[in-house]
Amino acid sequence: MKIAVLVKQVPGSESPLPLNSDQSWLDGNGISYVMNECDNYAIEEALQIKERNGDGEVVVISLGPERVQKVIREGLAKGADRAIHVQIDSDALADPLIIASLLTEAIRGENFDLIFSGLQSDDLGMGQTGIIVGELLGMSTASLGMATELSDGKIKVKRELEAGFFQWVSMSLPASITIQSGLNTPRYPSLKGIMGAKKKEINVLTPNLENVKQSAKKVYVPQSDKQTVMIEGSVDQVVDKLVETFRNEIKVV
Repeated sequence: MKIAVLVKQVPGSESPLPLNSDQSWLDGNGISYVMNECDNYAIEEALQIKERNGDGEVVVISLGPERVQKVIREGLAKGADRAIHVQIDSDALADPLIIASLLTEAIRGENFDLIFSGLQSDDLGMGQTGIIVGELLGMSTASLGMATELSDGKIKVKRELEAGFFQWVSMSLPASITIQSGLNTPRYPSLKGIMGAKKKEINVLTPNLENVKQSAKKVYVPQSDKQTVMIEGSVDQVVDKLVETFRNEIKVV
């Protein structure tokens, strides 16, 4: 069983988010980065499947600048066998189709049986990359995975639905599944694992970005203020003023 796990490095929840000088993206020098929360559960699920089967390979895959090797090493320290780093100069790619396309081209020849990814990233929260990767590779796909069971060349996935309901679906392999937080209890890297991770292979690939047409031109911190306006007059005058305000100033009607 050959399993890929897509991981992403994101700003920590307590980290400040300073902008760079031209406001084209965040200033990475002032940010504390961590592994995306859902991706920890995805790695753990892959490792448990490998352990239950008694053999197989778990490959950690990440896209981004050189600093993402920190979370790659973390995945290797937990027990992944090797890693692929799709290296780009910036992580300012916000379009999940572009991100999925770059990842797909990097792993197309690997012929993975399973691809796990976190349900969504803690920074942008698109929740689409893992599904798009599966579609581009012609795999069965499922989202919101809360449990998995492998048998007879198929995988059963317990999917979380709305209002506390769940759904079991059976899919043929290969398959791409996005993992929800709480699926399992992620392990911590052991000292032995941390030392061993230094010797494990990280294959660094540089993708062709010529066809990447979308980029962030400017990001900014929204400015907010408060203003109280007293509306006086008859009922009809108050209603007319409210409608005018909603239509022309707040723009909700």
